Amino acid sequence: MKKKALATILAAATALSTVLVGCGETAPAESTSTTETATTDSQTTEKPAEPAAAASGDGATIRLVNNKAEIDEGLHKLAAAYKDKTGVTVEIDTIGGGQDTQAILKQYYQAANMPDIFIFEGDTQYETWKDELVDLSDEAWVNDTEAEYVNGGKVYGFPTTTEAIGLAYNASILEKAGIDPKSITGPESMRAAFEKIDSMKDELGLTAVIGYYTEAANLWWTAGQHLLGTYLDVGLARDDTTYIDMINDGGKFDPDRVKAWAEMVALFNEYTDPNGVSGTYDDQVGGFASGKYAFVSQGSWIGAVLTGQDAQMYADAGNFKVGMIPYAFIEGQDTIQTNSPNWWGLYNGGNVDAAKAFIQWCSENDGGQEILAKDCGCISPFKSSTFMPDDPFADTIAEYTAAGKTSAWHWQGWKDGLAQNVSCVIFQDFAKGSIKTTDEFVNTLTKAVETYYAQ
Repeated sequence: MKKKALATILAAATALSTVLVGCGETAPAESTSTTETATTDSQTTEKPAEPAAAASGDGATIRLVNNKAEIDEGLHKLAAAYKDKTGVTVEIDTIGGGQDTQAILKQYYQAANMPDIFIFEGDTQYETWKDELVDLSDEAWVNDTEAEYVNGGKVYGFPTTTEAIGLAYNASILEKAGIDPKSITGPESMRAAFEKIDSMKDELGLTAVIGYYTEAANLWWTAGQHLLGTYLDVGLARDDTTYIDMINDGGKFDPDRVKAWAEMVALFNEYTDPNGVSGTYDDQVGGFASGKYAFVSQGSWIGAVLTGQDAQMYADAGNFKVGMIPYAFIEGQDTIQTNSPNWWGLYNGGNVDAAKAFIQWCSENDGGQEILAKDCGCISPFKSSTFMPDDPFADTIAEYTAAGKTSAWHWQGWKDGLAQNVSCVIFQDFAKGSIKTTDEFVNTLTKAVETYYAQ
């Protein structure tokens, strides 16, 4: 009965999402959803097979849904290495670009086509899938990490990486402009840095000071989710839920904090590339990789693009050092935000034993960790891992983490669909100028979020 009830709920949710006012979920032309079995060759250190892997046996197949197109190639190498070792085929189903992974998973569920391993992000999406997830509390890898997804005292999610959200910068450009990134500690110093760089734009070969993109159909998550998420957490302890609790209490905002944060958004609008209201993710990251932006409003995940898809333009721009500073919209805020961006959950109606064996292998230093680091660019959440990715942001994340200067990602716990259906369009309208003032932006956002929570 649970499964029948969930199918009904998911069908209703999917139908509702098509009529909500807000962002469309159309995939960009260059992004596709692919399902295929890895066949590339890869080397891995031999060790005795784990009992669960042996039990699954040659010829077994498991399917994994991935929502990060930039690591698709690396995951196929991971799958090939695992097949070489165990005989188990791992099919990688990548849902790329701006496609709504959760909507597609709901369609899979309704069609009795669920993968064995699938992505979910935090508390809100856990609520959708909680009756379908396998309890992983007794798995060996749980003792090797502090990044597992826990709910109700039980483990339901396997972490693959640590990602960071901060104001990413090109260190070479800042050096040429005579700006120490550590001197940007609040709104006044941030504005001064932007103004100075803008005055030297031609000399520095820049298109814009910042590549801040607000296109709402496919990049809804950039501003609508991540930048709004900075309002919730920057400068706070990891367990401080003050502002996510307010939003979840009927869509409330703190007037002083949201005004200060909105002034930073206005600064980005003032100094961004005008193409950001319609440009793509590839345009945004490519502009940064080629040295056309001093700053970019993307997280550490773009490191894999700089050294992968955009490696040639990044090399042509000098393979410049990158870093991050806090989105310091209040003086003295000194944290970047780090978290597992999502977790792999195991479907309890799938090939559970084979899926458990695969993720255990993925956690092991002599298993999948090297491929996850070197080919997927994952910064390992596992204590035993000795592998670091060739990721230009890895040192920055390590530095802030070691200093205890990180905040969490509590946007994962707000009402499902808030970014896609509400906030993304408001950011785009503010960038376009149809919302003209910071006060109007705050008022529009506040009213829209309150209305969404009242539905």
